[in-house]
Amino acid sequence: MSTSLNQHFTPWALLKFAFPSIIMMIFMSLYTIVDGIFISRFLGSNALSSLNIVFPVINVVIAIATMLGTGGNAIISKYLGEGRDRDARECLTQLTVIGLAISLLLLVLTPIFLTPLCRALGSTDVLLADCRAYLSVSLLFAPACMLQTLFQSYLVTAGMPALGLFLTIGAGILNAILDYVLILVFPMGIAGAAIATGIGQSVPAVAGLFYFLLSRKSLYFTRFRLHPKELFMACYNGSSEMVTQLSNAVITFLFNLIMLDLAGENGVAAITILLYGQFLFNGFYLGFSIGISPIVGFQYGAGNRKQLRSIYRTSFLFVLASSVALTVIAVISSTPLVSVFTRDPETFTLADAGFRIFAFNFLFSGFNIASSGFFTALSNGRVSAIISFLRTLVFIVLSLLTLPRFFGITGAWLAIPVAEFLTLMLALRLHRTYFIRPGERNYLL
Repeated sequence: MSTSLNQHFTPWALLKFAFPSIIMMIFMSLYTIVDGIFISRFLGSNALSSLNIVFPVINVVIAIATMLGTGGNAIISKYLGEGRDRDARECLTQLTVIGLAISLLLLVLTPIFLTPLCRALGSTDVLLADCRAYLSVSLLFAPACMLQTLFQSYLVTAGMPALGLFLTIGAGILNAILDYVLILVFPMGIAGAAIATGIGQSVPAVAGLFYFLLSRKSLYFTRFRLHPKELFMACYNGSSEMVTQLSNAVITFLFNLIMLDLAGENGVAAITILLYGQFLFNGFYLGFSIGISPIVGFQYGAGNRKQLRSIYRTSFLFVLASSVALTVIAVISSTPLVSVFTRDPETFTLADAGFRIFAFNFLFSGFNIASSGFFTALSNGRVSAIISFLRTLVFIVLSLLTLPRFFGITGAWLAIPVAEFLTLMLALRLHRTYFIRPGERNYLL
């Protein structure tokens, strides 16, 4: 495994290494999107709104897993770069066990407060039954969701990105097939969609467990030992990615309340469709960040600044060029994308108009996501957390609380593009300090 990271990465080799992670994260995004398509087209806009109402709870599981996965990855790859393979293996084992324990705790506790929780998240009487059904079933698969998210990162560091990609694609196909079977053939309603997603998540979760249990390469499970320092550093390094996921929960909740006020249940369905588009396009850059993270961490641990400079230049040139391309694609394809999700005329009209405005956030989001991920890989959790916290919470909340007051529903569509642009201004200043201007804090000179 170390050999695959300890090599000279040409621009093509870097992109080739990251490619499986990009596809993997796109397919991960498709899990939720496929559910949304089946639910909206065959169960109606109210069912789609119910899914979005309770999704913040699922985001909590993903947030914790993302923190332990990305933050732990930075430590594990750094240890491998320093030749500390045993410490890397013990860190992997510890974080997996702790993540699994947390997911089991959430599985047990959340159903006790199911109805009050759905109400607190904004469920109306019309949506409550579907909210309860989807959330109660989804939480049964919380351990699978946790392990799948962890192994997305750890399989890349183990030098097996292709295996992670294969498992994710297989799980995605299984999820789509089961959505059809459990919603159309056996009409189980929204609970069927939750079961389909959970079974899909279980495939990479179980396969990842077997891989790390049976493998005897550089990275595999060993006897559990508690390392408080490494646990703290993993949480610290991965806090930015956790903030991103938790902020998604808060922002989804806030969007739901605002859209219920502005356009009722159809407004919630419309913003759900826009957020699905964001999952898909941002999944591209999340995958890229996961793919290059172990390389950056390894080279940083090995002290190879020349290679880091090359990786930095290649990464952000790729991000800038692809951001323009993806934005153009998003704007052009807005009507076909929206039409896939809904047959309801009112929901379609709202979402189609909104997506054309909303899509401009993709000009900036890729650079912001890659910047946060790069700092995480360098074990600079503080700067990464600042970027993520402002990007995914502060700037969006401020935009959502102000822009709709002046521009109505158009202000809601503008909130995320404005927040991403403000984050870009901050990220450019941080790049100047840590990557461009000479000084003690520069990682590349």
